[in-house]
Amino acid sequence: MAKEARKRIDRLVVDDVTADRVRLFLQNLEDARSCGIATRNQRLTAIHSLARYISAHSPEHLAWSYDVGSISFKRTHTRLVPYLEKREMDAILAAPDRMTRLGERDHALLLFMYNTGARAQETASITVADLDLPKRGRPNVRIVGKGRKERRCPLWSRTAAVLRSLVGSQTIDKQVFLNRRGESMTRFGIYEIVERHARRAAQRVSSLANKRVSPHTIRHTTATHLLRAGVDINTIRCWLGHASLDTTNVYAEVDLKMKADALAKCRISPDRSGKRWQDDNDLMSFLRGL
Repeated sequence: MAKEARKRIDRLVVDDVTADRVRLFLQNLEDARSCGIATRNQRLTAIHSLARYISAHSPEHLAWSYDVGSISFKRTHTRLVPYLEKREMDAILAAPDRMTRLGERDHALLLFMYNTGARAQETASITVADLDLPKRGRPNVRIVGKGRKERRCPLWSRTAAVLRSLVGSQTIDKQVFLNRRGESMTRFGIYEIVERHARRAAQRVSSLANKRVSPHTIRHTTATHLLRAGVDINTIRCWLGHASLDTTNVYAEVDLKMKADALAKCRISPDRSGKRWQDDNDLMSFLRGL
């Protein structure tokens, strides 16, 4: 915008951000920066949001806001949500060397993410105080998601046992998952751990070699496996911390096995008659004699 308007960035005014210049910016994203249509549409969403904000606080810019807001999104193909089959997820959980301290931490991290479906940032933010790990009773964890929304997620007894061993005597204000220096882990560190063990697991399960595994892939896997187990879609919404059921409904589209099972239940019974009524000689003789 500054280049097109021949001004310094801090001298730009609203009217410098014309609809034509916004279109040039979006085209530049695709041509010069090789961004995909999804990225282009994401940037346009932010610009539309800015236009609505300005129109609400500056009525004299209503016409400008309309022009910018009328820039349309590009159509893009909706990709299927990536997820892992059970044997693939089991291979990733088994990949860390649990004889080492860091390997035990990595196993606990992967198991926790699979159990809860937590996002990378949510996982990094979990503190010891968020864990409720009674030896008798139902272990669970408090997760703070987007928009500071809190949810409680139940934990498997196996997950609870691994977490008890991991946190040991740590103070309640400490993060559960720490790096090798004893500092809070970042979501980028979690991404690196997931990708590293996915590569190692691919040596045992060849189908993983063709999949890009990230923390969000594990989140999708949790949702898909819950759906396969018969958990209703609204419970899965609460489990993952989705604000809208529409977001969760995408998992009903991804599982080919569930669709095949549904099709089998609706299968039409085969026609057992074997021949047409016109080929029944006795019937035809009776009809001719009427």
